[in-house]
Amino acid sequence: MIDLRSDTVTLPTDNMRRAMGEAVLGDDVFGEDPTVNRLQAMAAERMGKEAGLFVASGTMANLVSTLAHCGRGDEAILGDRAHMFLFEAGNSASLGGVHHYTVPNQPDGTLLLPDIEAAIRPDNVHHPRTRLICLENTHNRCGGRALTPQYTDAVGALAHRHGIRVHLDGARIFNAAVALDVEPHELTRSVDAVGFCLSKGLSAPVGSVLCGDAPFISEALRWRKAVGGAMRQCGVLAAAGIVALEEMVDRLAEDHENARRLAEGIAQVPGISLDPDTVQTDIVIFGVESDQISAKDLVEKLLQRDIHMMAIGPKKVRAVTHYGIQAADIEVTIRSIRKAMEHTP
Repeated sequence: MIDLRSDTVTLPTDNMRRAMGEAVLGDDVFGEDPTVNRLQAMAAERMGKEAGLFVASGTMANLVSTLAHCGRGDEAILGDRAHMFLFEAGNSASLGGVHHYTVPNQPDGTLLLPDIEAAIRPDNVHHPRTRLICLENTHNRCGGRALTPQYTDAVGALAHRHGIRVHLDGARIFNAAVALDVEPHELTRSVDAVGFCLSKGLSAPVGSVLCGDAPFISEALRWRKAVGGAMRQCGVLAAAGIVALEEMVDRLAEDHENARRLAEGIAQVPGISLDPDTVQTDIVIFGVESDQISAKDLVEKLLQRDIHMMAIGPKKVRAVTHYGIQAADIEVTIRSIRKAMEHTP
C-alpha cells in the first residue's frame, strides 16, 4: 500500500523505538518526567519561546491555547479554511464558549490584513471582545502553503497594536521552515503561542508541543488538566519527540521533493487540474475536471491499485508525502492516476 492520505500515517523510526524503550521516566503531572522536560525545553528553544507544554495532539494544543487566551463570550478571528474552524469539532465553542469570526483565506493560506482589521470588534456592549487571531502554517486546506516571516510579522504587529494575542497553528511549522529555508523561530517571533505536531512529518507516534511565554504556558497547563490531557510517565512518548526534533527535520526536504515530483507528473494527466508551482511542501491538492468521474470515484479506483488518497470534496483530492514514501512510489502513483483517468468512460 502506498498510503498518501496524510503524513499522520508515518511510523516511528528504529531510533525512536529504541529511545522510547530506554527513556528515563517520572510523573509529568508533578513535573518530574525528565524526558518530557527535555522535550519541552528543546521545543521552546526551537520556537524562540520561554517554555513549552507537551500535549496529546495538535487539536489539544490549539484548544488549550484558545482557552488560555480567551474567556467565555470572547472572540477569535481565523480563516474560513482553518483546521481550527473546520476539523476540531467546534471544541473552543462547546468547551470554552469562544466565538469564531471567520474571514476568507486567500489561496496562499494568508488572511488579508484589511480583512483582519475589519473583523476586530469595537468596544461595544453588543459585541463579543476580540481576544485572539489564529494563523495556520503550513496551511492544510490551502495546499500546504507556507506563510512567510514577513507576513506573520505584519499580522503580529496589527494584533498587538490592538492589544490582541496571536496563536499559530504550526502543526507543520518545520515543513514551512524547510521550504522557506529559514529557522523556525523566524516564523514564530511575532506570535504569542505556537503549537507544532511531532506525529506528522516528523514521524513520532504521538504528541504536539505548545510554546509561549512562561505565564501563558502556566495557564495552558491548567487547561490541559481541565480537558483531561494530564499524562503520567509520558516520557516514553516524549522520547520519540526528541528523536524527531534531532533527526527528522532536515529530511522533510525529501517529502517536498516527492510532492513536487507528484504534482508535476499528474498535472500532465488529462482531466486533472493542478498548478505544480503552488506545491511548496508535502501536500498536493488537485482537481478532477472530468464530468464522468468524481473525486471519490478516483480515490476508489486508486485504492484498487493499492494507492490510498483522500477525497476532500466532490472534485478535489489530497495526497500527502511523508517518511516511508520513496521516489519509486511517486512514479507508481503517477502511472496509476494516468491509467485510472484513461479508463474513465
